[in-house]
Amino acid sequence: MSGLATFRALPGAVRLLLVNHLVGHIGFYLLVPFLADYLLDDLALSAAVVGIVLGVRNLSQQGLFLVGGSAADRLGARGVIMVGLAIRALGFALFAVGGSLPVVLAASVLTGFAGALFNPAVRAFIARDSGAHSAQAFALFNVFGNAGSAIGPVLGTVLIAAGFRISALVAAAIFAVLAVVQWLLLPARPVPAHEGGVGADFATVFTDRRFWAFTIALMPMFALQSQIYFLFTLQAQDSAGPGHGAAAVAALFVVETIAVVALQVRVTTVLARRAQRGPAMALGMAIIGISFLLPPAAAGIVAVGGNSPADTLIRVAPVVAAAVVLAIGVTAVQPFVNEAIGRFAGTRLTGTYFGAFYLASGLFTVVATSVTGAVLDHTGGALSWPPALLCAAAGLLSGLALIRLHRRNLLPGPETVPPERAPKTEREATVSDPAWRPDIERQASVTGRESSYRPPPETSEGVRSSASTKTSPQVKGADSDDD
Repeated sequence: MSGLATFRALPGAVRLLLVNHLVGHIGFYLLVPFLADYLLDDLALSAAVVGIVLGVRNLSQQGLFLVGGSAADRLGARGVIMVGLAIRALGFALFAVGGSLPVVLAASVLTGFAGALFNPAVRAFIARDSGAHSAQAFALFNVFGNAGSAIGPVLGTVLIAAGFRISALVAAAIFAVLAVVQWLLLPARPVPAHEGGVGADFATVFTDRRFWAFTIALMPMFALQSQIYFLFTLQAQDSAGPGHGAAAVAALFVVETIAVVALQVRVTTVLARRAQRGPAMALGMAIIGISFLLPPAAAGIVAVGGNSPADTLIRVAPVVAAAVVLAIGVTAVQPFVNEAIGRFAGTRLTGTYFGAFYLASGLFTVVATSVTGAVLDHTGGALSWPPALLCAAAGLLSGLALIRLHRRNLLPGPETVPPERAPKTEREATVSDPAWRPDIERQASVTGRESSYRPPPETSEGVRSSASTKTSPQVKGADSDDD
């Protein structure tokens, strides 16, 4: 099925959120890549203060993902999405009018908090409304996000000529319009009843051992994906040589984005033919890990010493090829990860589960990128084997962990239950719905106790971490999963 056919087959609300994702990424990336230069040059802030401002934005988003997810479950995803978009508009507007450090810090906190609200809420809505087509919906979600993050900087380059404040106002206007559009067009969905307080919701999520086994196995996904903006960027610069580093990095980003946009739907369609997703996710993580071995392997073979464009192309080609392999791995694993989170969650705590997963993944990404940087500093540079082997091992170990979870039947299966039949408790499931018994008995035989997992119903739903490079103080990265 083509991307257009897949898009048309999805519910109208999901299609609206996909377009929202595209336009939101355009609005975000037309401004944020130029934020560091504005703070350094126009406001004359020190590099250390700029780092604090950017870090505060990142922390306010990553650290509050769980809050945003819980709010989506308790208050309804639609309202949280609208509020998040409106707050993002306010934050960008503050960047336009603010010329002091307190105002800039407030703008950073607001833009980050906005992302913590609408990112898990959007995923929860998509997972719930797309139902059996969840993997295909999240495949397009990835396509639309990548397209937006490619278009945004191009538009930003044009707008920045008129001044940073103009770019900030345009970005603010985009998010304000998106908030109004969601208010007018995004349908409301019933909010499931919650027994107990937010603490009870968190207790349910944080004691779900199968979900956390899955989360730990997949934490390397975003950490490795973000390396295209760190390790791969440095490899491209080192390979390119004097005068060609910026062009090499630009080519790296463009080719990787094109690969994701061109391949995502096709890869998901092929892999989705199998009902069990564990092997597909394991394959994707293994491919991601293998991609890191290409640049250092080629560095020992390719020995072109000239500085002509042709010589540079030959040297940089292995890094670009590695980025394409990385993109293929991401297309294989990411949609099924989002689908699985929705299945772990069911209808009542979808946002909370997404928030917990992305919070854990974001924290792991910060640690993993720091460790990779430390290894790189103490070895022979970006094209040396140690950092590549570290990343490759993370991908392959993640794949092996997923295979183990799959073989032990600890990953959610394709079974779904209509909303009116979704039981509130495991005991109700085993008593009132015999169709659930085989899965529970199978899990009990594996774990030695009754399963706590309940499949969801049929209709269930930065700067990404800025990588410091030699060409730019801030580049597109993996702050959350998107913006």
